[in-house]
Amino acid sequence: MTAPDGPGDRNDAAATNTSPPSPPSPPSPPDRGGERGGARSDDRGGYGRGGDRGGDRGERRFERSDRPRAPMTVKARLRAAARKKARKGKKKGMFQRRKVCRFCADKGAVLDYKEVKTLRLFISETGKMTPRRISGTCAKHQRKLATEIKRARHIALLPYAPSHM
Repeated sequence: MTAPDGPGDRNDAAATNTSPPSPPSPPSPPDRGGERGGARSDDRGGYGRGGDRGGDRGERRFERSDRPRAPMTVKARLRAAARKKARKGKKKGMFQRRKVCRFCADKGAVLDYKEVKTLRLFISETGKMTPRRISGTCAKHQRKLATEIKRARHIALLPYAPSHM
């Protein structure tokens, strides 16, 4: 056996391999065993049907900028333009008049479960109570209004569901 003269004369397998080493794979989670909660072949992260909920466990999710984009259809382009226009309109300072509580403003208006006509103004067509931010009622009267609507529903003056209307 003769000694190699230079680096090109080596018959070593490591010297002939020119590809860079592959990066190490992420470590697999430890096997917990047992019937419940263990790592099974059909286990998808332990959160039911949703899969992994984030954190740094294994595969990396696509960021919005990393995701490959398909060419936009005409309909999608129009939808995006409409969204952009809506956002632009909100920034301009579209001032809306401050809502005033109807019961504070008009002391004659009485909140009573028997006055279905008044209560219907505070119920949507699906039968839900309208929230304060939409109806404009103050907190005190909204609480009273909710109780009166519930009372009227209980004795079937108001509907619980849209099918009852």
